[in-house]
This record gives sequence, C-alpha cells and structure tokens, in this order.
Amino acid sequence: KLYSIHKGKPFYDSLINYITSDKVVVCVLEADTDKLIDIVRKMNGKTNPAEAEPGTIRGDFGLVMEANVIHASDSIESVNREMPIFFTKEELE
Repeated sequence: KLYSIHKGKPFYDSLINYITSDKVVVCVLEADTDKLIDIVRKMNGKTNPAEAEPGTIRGDFGLVMEANVIHASDSIESVNREMPIFFTKEELE
C-alpha cells in the first residue's frame, strides 16, 4: 500500500522486491516544530543515493534509487495517508 502511488511506473516492481526482501523498521517521529518533515528529509538526503550528499543517510548507505535505504513522508498529507498503513489509531495515541 505504501508505494501504490508508483504502480505502473518502470521502477515499481524492483522497488517492491527490495522493500519486501527483508525486515523493515517503521517509526513515527513527533517534535515541537513545523519543520520536522524538512529536517528529516534533509538528514535522509536526495532520493537518488548517487546525488545525495555525504553525511546523509542515503549518501552514506544508499545503493540505487530502488534501494535507497530510507523512506520519509514528504508532506503532512503523506503522513496522514501512510501512518494508518502501519499503525492502528490506538498505537498512535
């Protein structure tokens, strides 16, 4: 469900194969700032690890676009769509 927005795109099958090839850790971060999404995405680095700065998660650990190590929501709308995929309402309270 998380990547259903990419269904039909050329990289979809390899993305799904990668993301389901092993265990994943899912977490929700909360902070007293409206900049949290920007902060986390900056720490992650550009989506393409080849373009990500050294010192970012993808820059240091990413392999290729489909195996770029980490996912982070890009907007509050994405957060609200993605959280229920992994967590119940009770788990998020």
